[in-house]
Amino acid sequence: MKSPKIKLLFSTLLFFGIIFSSSAQKNFTLDAKTNFSVSGTSTMHDWEMKSDSKTGTANFTITDSRLTSINSIDITLPAESIKSEKTSMDKVAYKTLKTDKFKNIKYVLKSAEKINETTWELTGTYTIAGVSKVLKTQVKTSVTKEAVTLQGSNKITFTDFGMKSPTALLGTIKTGENLTIKFNLNFN
Repeated sequence: MKSPKIKLLFSTLLFFGIIFSSSAQKNFTLDAKTNFSVSGTSTMHDWEMKSDSKTGTANFTITDSRLTSINSIDITLPAESIKSEKTSMDKVAYKTLKTDKFKNIKYVLKSAEKINETTWELTGTYTIAGVSKVLKTQVKTSVTKEAVTLQGSNKITFTDFGMKSPTALLGTIKTGENLTIKFNLNFN
């Protein structure tokens, strides 16, 4: 009589163990491998600015080593951490970003829709220069034992966020209106 009860107990424990171990909702933080950049054009040359300074958290559900749900993402980037190869360009950028009043650039996820195994469409609020705007961003994802990576880009304009395209040298150098934000988010 003990044998069937022990088998039933063992089977039940095994079943629940598999269920609980194969699906996990976890909190993650951005790591040092994460990078952000913004690029654009000007009448003089194309340009790019990068930032290595950032903080961020996310909550993902991972089932059987696959990303099954993106529950939250919250990222803060100090606006003056964005750097080019020229200090004079950085100063113009910070004036455009109104960093004297708005110290951070933020992103907060509103929703996430899975397109296929490695592609998601994120809807989130970008706050740049004190202006918030909801945008959709398509990202490629990958999952390892220790990390979840999201790669993507978004096209915006200066006017989307209440900014004026910067100029230099009495207006002889003009920045194009269009910008591309690129990111490689590595959460662990």
